[in-house]
Amino acid sequence: MSRFVIACGGTGGHLAPGIAVAEELATRGHECVLLVSSKGVDQRLSAKYGKLHFVKTPGRALSASPVAFCKFLLSQIHAIIFAFRLLGKNTTSVMAFGGFTSTGVVTAAFLRRVPVALHEANRNPGRAIRVLRHLAKRLYLPDGIALSNVPASFVHYVGYPVRKEIKKLPKAEARKEFGFDEIGKLLVVLGGSQGAASLNKWAAANAKTLCANGISLCCVCGPDKDVPADFETRSNDGKQAKVKFLPFCDKMGVLMSAADVVVSRAGAGSIAEIIECELPSILVPYPFAADNHQMANARYLEQQGGCVVLEQDRIDGLLSEVLDLTFSDWLIERLSFNLRQIRRDNCAATIADDLIELGGAKPSKNDDRKQQ
Repeated sequence: MSRFVIACGGTGGHLAPGIAVAEELATRGHECVLLVSSKGVDQRLSAKYGKLHFVKTPGRALSASPVAFCKFLLSQIHAIIFAFRLLGKNTTSVMAFGGFTSTGVVTAAFLRRVPVALHEANRNPGRAIRVLRHLAKRLYLPDGIALSNVPASFVHYVGYPVRKEIKKLPKAEARKEFGFDEIGKLLVVLGGSQGAASLNKWAAANAKTLCANGISLCCVCGPDKDVPADFETRSNDGKQAKVKFLPFCDKMGVLMSAADVVVSRAGAGSIAEIIECELPSILVPYPFAADNHQMANARYLEQQGGCVVLEQDRIDGLLSEVLDLTFSDWLIERLSFNLRQIRRDNCAATIADDLIELGGAKPSKNDDRKQQ
């Protein structure tokens, strides 16, 4: 049995793909240690996966404030020492998904001469990946993205690993799970793992109008956000419509399968799950995302015919976009068809294969059965 360490904490967009890769390696009989932060999003999501081994790592996000920057540096030194001890002498390889939880373990792995793989999901690579790329033997990048001063042999173009539970289900089954009727339209509004105040506000302000037009609503508000009360009403033609506001959702594949349309931010994780569930979307990129990566993600999907993009400063036009898309059966089918063409096969399995080869690990018996 080989041992892999995966740094993936800090945001849901980093943790979810780390879990997907760890699940794949674990099914093959390998040991995985997932390094996460103390943030609430990490603790909520990791609590679902009792069979995986999560370890909290020191570290904090970079800040421009002089005092906070000094604390950041001290925390990273602590993280390197912590990771150096954690890796020991029997770690096969290390994988990191970016963010502040990556720096310590990648540096420690480099010092211990443990092979490092980095995964960048966004079309504008983040700061951590740009800085740490010189310490890595493998970079998993989105199609068409390049980083300077990286040998071509180190780069593999691999998509975003999606957890096994994220899959398209029959709509009737999915709606029953959340208490929505099989008949009628359902809009889901998502703000990513941290929530999105502007999307929550829009959902609350337009819930009655949506219902009047025969569209039920489910809004995942995010942790620590004000959650309005649920209600039921009737549409203009007398049909039942429901509105639900959730602080978070740990059954995202089911919720997406229940929906006709989703309004979402444009993080790489949200987009990957939208593609996996073949769900037509209106993406409203967060305008203050680092390096404006959400806009780059959204525009790329739009160019492939997979979504509608609406900029934050045009959110007053979102209701019109929702109504137009929700009641256009032709456009919904076209977007779903395009998403099926975009969808990649099991990225977690592809990465697991490569991590095993990168670390020179011997295939387990489960690996042998998988290859057969």
